[in-house]
Formats: sequence, C-alpha cells, structure tokens
Amino acid sequence: MQIKTTEMRKILTMLVFALTIATYTSYAQTETGKITGTVIDGNVKTIEAATITLLNAKDSSVVKLSYADKFGKYEFDGIPAGKYLVSISAVGHTKGFSEEIEISAANNTVNLKTIELVPQAKSLEGVVITTKKPLIEQKIDRMIVNVDAAVTNVGTSALEVLEKSPGVTVDKDGKISLKGKQGVQIYIDGRPTYLSGTDLANYLQSLSSSQLDQIEIMTNPPAKYEAAGNSGIINIKTKKTKQFGYSGSISSTISQAKYTRLNESVNFNYRKNKVNIFTTLGYNKRNSYQNLDIQRKFIESGTKVIKSHFDQESRMREKGEAFNVKLGADYSISKKTTAGIVLTGFYGPGSFSNTSDVMIYDQNRILQSQTLANTNNKKDWKNFSSNINFRHVFDSTGKELTADIDYLKYRGLNNQDLVNAYFDPFGKPTTKADTLYGNLPQDIDIKTAKLDYTHPLKKGAKFEAGVKTSFVKTDNNAIYDSLNYGVRVRDIGRSNYFIYEENVNAAYVNYSRPLTKKIFAQFGLRLENTVAKGNQVTTGVEFKRNYTQLFPTAYFQYKANEKNSFGLNYGRRINRPNYEDLNPFILFLDKYTFQQGNPNLRPQFSHNVELSHTYKGFLTTTLNYTNTTDIINQVIEQNVEKNESFIKQSNIAKQRQFGLAVNASGQLTKWWTGNVYANVFNNRFEGLINGDFVEIGATTAQFNISNQFKFAKTWSAELSGYVNTGGIDGVFRIKGFGMMNMGISKQILKGKGSLRFNVRDMLYSQKIKGEIKYSNVDAAFQQQRDSRQFSIGFSYRFSKGKANGQKRKTGGASEEQNRVNTGN
Repeated sequence: MQIKTTEMRKILTMLVFALTIATYTSYAQTETGKITGTVIDGNVKTIEAATITLLNAKDSSVVKLSYADKFGKYEFDGIPAGKYLVSISAVGHTKGFSEEIEISAANNTVNLKTIELVPQAKSLEGVVITTKKPLIEQKIDRMIVNVDAAVTNVGTSALEVLEKSPGVTVDKDGKISLKGKQGVQIYIDGRPTYLSGTDLANYLQSLSSSQLDQIEIMTNPPAKYEAAGNSGIINIKTKKTKQFGYSGSISSTISQAKYTRLNESVNFNYRKNKVNIFTTLGYNKRNSYQNLDIQRKFIESGTKVIKSHFDQESRMREKGEAFNVKLGADYSISKKTTAGIVLTGFYGPGSFSNTSDVMIYDQNRILQSQTLANTNNKKDWKNFSSNINFRHVFDSTGKELTADIDYLKYRGLNNQDLVNAYFDPFGKPTTKADTLYGNLPQDIDIKTAKLDYTHPLKKGAKFEAGVKTSFVKTDNNAIYDSLNYGVRVRDIGRSNYFIYEENVNAAYVNYSRPLTKKIFAQFGLRLENTVAKGNQVTTGVEFKRNYTQLFPTAYFQYKANEKNSFGLNYGRRINRPNYEDLNPFILFLDKYTFQQGNPNLRPQFSHNVELSHTYKGFLTTTLNYTNTTDIINQVIEQNVEKNESFIKQSNIAKQRQFGLAVNASGQLTKWWTGNVYANVFNNRFEGLINGDFVEIGATTAQFNISNQFKFAKTWSAELSGYVNTGGIDGVFRIKGFGMMNMGISKQILKGKGSLRFNVRDMLYSQKIKGEIKYSNVDAAFQQQRDSRQFSIGFSYRFSKGKANGQKRKTGGASEEQNRVNTGN
C-alpha cells in the first residue's frame, strides 16, 4: 500500500509538471494582450477602489478581478486572445459595463473609453437610499446646477430657475444674459429651443422645474457646438431614467402670489430588452401682473432744449396655460447600433391686457393732454418638433458615428385690439377714440441634419469631425384694420407681409491630446456659411446675404499638482440677428411708441478669452475678456413734435468686457453645505447712435449665495439669494436689485415622496429701475413684477426594475430656434 501511494504521488507530480509545461507552452504560442481604462462617477470624478471584473463575452464567466487606483485607472495584463466584457461596480453607484472587446494578434492593446457609473437610488427592503447631488458642480468646460438640490426651485418655471443660477441675469423683458453679456443660446437636452426674446421667455415659463434635472452653463463651448451665442450656451437637461423595467414620477405644485398658479408634470419610462419608451407630460397655469412706469423728456437735437415731458403708467395682466408633451423611443438594432425617435409638442393659449395712462406736459411740466390706451391680446402658440437619431459604435476604442435629423414647426396667432381715447387737461374728450385691430399670425419651419464622428487615437488623443445643414423659413402676414364710424376698414399702410429664408451650412474638426503628463490641449475649427433672403411682399423690397466665417477654439489645461490646476481657453463666436429684427415693418406698441425692424442688420462677432484656476476642486477663479464688434442693440429715435418714440435694432457700436468670477462650494459642517458665486466685471460700450458718439461704461458685481441644511433624517432646508449691484445693458443703465428665497422639504412615504414649501423673493426686492441718456434721448423706467410667491409641492417617485448605465441619445439641431421672434 505504501508503494502504491508513492507511485501515485510520482504519477501525480509528473502529471502536474506536464500540465504546467503544456500550459506555459500554450500561453507562449498564443497572442496575449492588455486592457486598460478609467472609471468616473456621474459627477465626472474618478472613483477609487472600484471593483473591475473581466468577463468572458460568451458566457459572462469571470476571467480576472482588479481594482481601480486613486485616479480611477485599471488594467489587465496577459490576456489571451478572445472576446471580453469589463464590468465595474462601486458602492453607491449603478454597475457599469464596457462594449464587447476583442484581443487578437492585430489588436493586442485595448484602451477602453471612460466608463461612467451613475449615482442612483437603490431599494433595500422598502428603504430608499438616495445619493444627493450638490447644488453647484464646477467642471473643466462648464458649470452645472442640479435643480432638485434647491428646495426653493419647487413650483417655479425654467426661466425662474435660470434667474437664480450663478452668472445668469434675466432683464425686464425676459431676455437672458450670461456674465453681463447678451446673446446666450438656450438648449433643451442638447437641442436648441429655436426661440428668442419674449417668445423664448414665454416658452421657458411654460416648463415646470419639476421636469428639469440640470442646468449646464458653458461660457466658451468647443467647435462641436454651433458658433452662435456671443456669451455662450445654457443647456437645460430634463429628467431621464437609466434602468430596466418601468419608472416614473409625478409632481404637483400650487403657488400663490397676488394670483394663483399651478404646475403639474408626469414622467414615465419603460425599458425592456432592446426597446426603451419614454414620455413626459406637463401642464401649468400662469396668472400674473406687471407694473411699468416710464418718464421721457423730448429734447431738440440742436439746442438740447426740453420741449415736453411724457409720463406713462402701464398696468399689465397676463393669463395663460401651457400643455407640453414629449414621447420617444430607442431601439438597439445590435450591440453597436442604436436608433431613436423623439416627438415633442407644445400648446399655449393665453391673453395679455395692458391699460396705459399717458400724460403729456410742456417744458414747464404743465399738463397739456391725456391719453388712455387699452390693449388686449389673445395669443395661441403651437409647436411640433421631431427628431430621428442614430448611433453606431465601430469598436471598443470609442470610434462612433452619430446622426440627427430634426424638423420643427411653429404656429403663432396673435389677435390684438388697441383703443386710444384722448382728453384735455380737464378730462374732457378732445376727439373721437381710435381703434386698431391686428391679426398677426406667424409660421416658422425649421429643418436640420447633422453628422458627427469621433475617433480616439493613441496616447490619449482624440479626433472629432462633423457637418451640419439647416433650412429656416418664417412667414409673417400681419393684417391691421381700423374702425371707421363702426365699420372695420383694412389699414393698408400698417399691414405687412414678410417672408424670410435662411440656409446655414457648417463643418468642424476638433483635436485633443495630452502634451505632457500635466498639460492637456484641445484645438478646434468651425466653418459656417450663411445664405439668407428677405422679402417684404407688401412693398416688394428684398434683401440677400451670403457670408462665410471661420471660428477657431483652443483649450489648455495644466495640472500643477493634486491641489492646483489651471486652464486657458479662447473662442470666436457669432450672434446673428433674430429673424423678426430683419423685418422693416413698423409694429405699433401704443399710440406713441413704435417698433421697427432693420433689414441692414449684420451679425455681431466676439472674441472670448478665459484664464481659470481651480484649488482642491472646490474653489474656481476665472479671469475673462470679451471684445464684441458690430454689436446689435436697441436704439431709440424720437419725434419731438409728435412725442413719438421709434425703437429699432442696429449695429451701433463695439463693446469690451473684462471680469473676475469666483465660485466656492463645500460642506461647512455635517448638516450645512454652501455655495458662493461672485462675478465682478466692467463693460464699456462705445459707438455712433443717431449721429452722436456715445460712450458708456460701468463696473457691476453679481453675488449668488445658496445654503443647504440637513437636519434629522428626512428634513432639509434652503436659504438662498442673489444681488446685482447695477450696471449697463447696452445703452441702458440698470440700478441694483436682488432676491432672497427660503424653503423647507420633508421626505415621506418611505423616501419615495416629498413635500416642499418655499417662499421666493420674500423681501419683495426684485424691482428693476433704469435710465437711458444719449443724444436727445432722456428716459427712465421702473418695473415691478408679481415676483413674491408662496409654493407648496408634492412629488412621488415609483420604479420596478434594475439599473442600466446606458444613456439615451438626445437630438442635434442647431442654434436657429434661439433667433425666432413671433412679433410680440
């Protein structure tokens, strides 16, 4: 027995030796490879100690295990030829997967594209654990505002969320500026809104904050984005889900200012196998007022003597509803190819009324006459848009091709009644009242198509290229009738028919790579050709434009050490005239105020430079310089004899700005998180207006502070606000104003529901005042809106399924939508 055991051991030893030799020989004769990659979380921060698993693609069996280092990097060496998948998991995040990869003789080194793990709520025996995002996140190329992180955002609109975002300013007409510069472009889910001015403001007011996820603020976007936007791009990202099964949310908010407002929304997503279906429904009801007082002095150009004083008090009331819907689907044709479609619609009926009391005095302020004006508008605004998107991934290195085709249709109706009654200083009628009826429809058709290609290169380099074309047509047939002794008569002198067509063709290239271990660079060049034609059918006047421009961009990042990093970027941008601003038609705002388009408008161009420093990831300081030429701005011309004012857009001047912005955020205590944003800038505006040289300059400071408090397990609160010290907006000087907000939130229903209460503008301090003085123009205004409101809201989340890290594709239309103006 002893001998047999010994012999067995010898045989076993020989077998093990033979197997070892065979295994070694097999590996020596088989091509082996190397797989490397990086993992980050949803905040684009590296994840240390994430578990990395190499799986066999055929049966998902485990091949090797590894862990990410402190930079989020990992690698597998000595991998035999074959097909694999990489699985990554980390505490507090959903699991992430790579594309299928193959090791072969021709491809023995694979550098995986960065895998992002998404922080997401997880259900454990009925208890919901949620990873809370910070209010402000500072990235290399953008600042991100997480909407749900602020309690005081409940019951508000997208415009009001923007209004309290760092560096963003909304003026008295709803126009948006970024860091004191106009011309910002607004995107929704990576797709332009195709609206501008008052219509953009109305659209953003129709979107409830409960439908929003993040606000991305980019002051100097790369060449991949359209060159339009003097001050940059703001991308509003709506809520999406990334899990299999079904999930959704419902929310309802009632707000009380002087009048009651409502906001309601429903989000639902269903994903199974290769199909994903998603929808969003929203409804809001607006009811608000606005008071606007204007004082004008009519001055003779030559003598500068005051001829008359003009005082106007306007009391405005706006009511409206907004219904919006989004329906979409994605289909995975294969593991590498996905196609999708997104349909959106918007319907917004509403009314606007304005009662104005105009008092006209002589130079000694003795009352000469009085005019009472009543304006009533019934508006109906409809929109339909569609997007078809396609994405194909060529291999595991990250080579991919994406395509988007968009079609948008806007239809606006505006029926206007304007009645003016005239009285002497003692209140007796001086002449019969005149009545003007307006039927102001507008049709806008937009078609766009774009193609983007991404090609990762060796040593961390990447090449990107793309092309895009867009076709826009606006059709405005404004019809006015006058009332003549009770009979409506067509007012041919005021009616107007204007058609505008525009085609923009663009192409871009972008190249990025590390220059050294500490320096990273990115260079881009975009070419845009614009062909435009305007036809005023009523008068037969036509104009044509054809111009081609180059827009270079450059970015440098230097990581000095673990605590300090520096960035330098440059970009050239364009701001094209809004479509309606090119229409030479005269729009009657009231008896004494007219607005006229300018077919001779040229696009304005700007050069933007930024130098930034980031310390320990929480403190970012940015120096910026912008020089803008052919700036498009409102100018006022006056008829002294008739006390009339003409408002029009013109390329009147150039503007220079330099500024300093500081953003700091962090956790002060276990229960207190804060964010402070400060921006100090100097604007200097100079040019020739109405034949006179005008030079205006001012230094402005903007402060935005937010405090988030967490007490107990289910209670949180917020105290926030902003202050603008005043400055210049084109030729207007605006005085300082601000707002303070507070709110409190309580989680209910095992963390799936929440109740929120907040007060906006609790000190009622958002009152805007300003003045304009140049040439023979001397005017001042005071505006007060229905800004103080109390809101209470309820939201509930539901889901069933498992998490999935795949991101849904959004559309790719361009900046045309931001320039639509439907003649308000």
